[in-house]
Formats: sequence, C-alpha cells, structure tokens
Amino acid sequence: MDRTSTDNAQVAGVLLAAGGGRRLGGRPKALLRHRGRPLVEHAARALREGGCAPVHIVLGAAAEEVRARAELPDCVLVDNPDWAGGMGSSLRAGLASLAASGACAALVTLVDQPGIGAAAVARLLAAYDGPDSLAAAEYDGVRGHPVLFGAARWEGVAADAVGDRGARGYLRAHGSALTLVDCSDIARPDDIDTAADLTLLE
Repeated sequence: MDRTSTDNAQVAGVLLAAGGGRRLGGRPKALLRHRGRPLVEHAARALREGGCAPVHIVLGAAAEEVRARAELPDCVLVDNPDWAGGMGSSLRAGLASLAASGACAALVTLVDQPGIGAAAVARLLAAYDGPDSLAAAEYDGVRGHPVLFGAARWEGVAADAVGDRGARGYLRAHGSALTLVDCSDIARPDDIDTAADLTLLE
C-alpha cells in the first residue's frame, strides 16, 4: 500500500528507537537481534512496506553504534540527546523532525514490538482522513501501537508528551475523536522489556 501514490496523503513513519534497555541490563533495544539483523531494521521495514514515507527513526542510546551496524536505507535518523528522560522526549523529537517533511500525518510505532509488521501499519494508514486524524491499533479491546496523528494534532501531542507516558495523556483526553482499528488478527503487541521477553525474538 502506498498512500503517496493513491491519494497524495503523505503519511510519515516515526519509529521510536532510543531506549537504552535498562531492564535488559543496558542493552539498547534497537540493536537486539531478530532473524539475524538488528531489531530497528525490522521495525523500519514494517513502516516502509506498510506504506509510510518518509520514515524518521529517533535514536538515543548507542546512536552511533546503531548507525554503524544497522542498514537503514532511505530513513531519516534523528538524534534525541534527552532520550534518558523517557519516551515523551523521543516522540517530541520525532514529530519536530517532520516539520519540513511535507507529511500530512505521522504513524508512530515502537522498536521493541517485533510482532507488529507491515500489515498493521497498512491497516492504520487506511484510517487517515485528513489533518485531524487520530487513530490507534487495538488488540483484544486494548489500545496499542501503531498510532496515527494527523498534522493538526502534532503540536498538542508534543506539548503533552512528558516523561515516559508519550501520547497516553493526549489520547485519553481526546478519546471521543479516536478511531480504534482492530489489529488482533494480524499483529501481536508484546513488548520486549525484560530478559524473559527475549523469547519473542527469532
């Protein structure tokens, strides 16, 4: 699916990949191995193959190592020097990097969810209906990622993105405008947060 060719709605992908893996003993999540390659490559590919263009990747922990070891063609790499302060700073950095991109919306996903692929990205993209778009994937009745923000919402999302809560507060406050897109049949929302979760990797 390519939104840029079907209706001229350029939806950018924003991949939050700055985490240091504190509960993984300081192993940056972006560099965890999945099917023989760094996890960040798989997440970026899911965004591209799902129809996002451009794809902006927010880096923090081990940013230079990620640049050296991961193959991320046609992606915009964004440094977040404040990554240790939580996901909120990475979301702000990602949205700020889109300011001059011409994108009409941002589809945000996380690097540590290998069960979310291109099919879920494409399904969320189909929920785009203009600059006020607000949509999120849903798994068995629980809101998750990816999340789609029309450009008119970026300022409000960024203002509310504090600490580790990312966009949770904004989504809760604007629940009446939020479209939930069931992705239970095509994706798994499991996070890799602890050593026990490494079994999710292949």
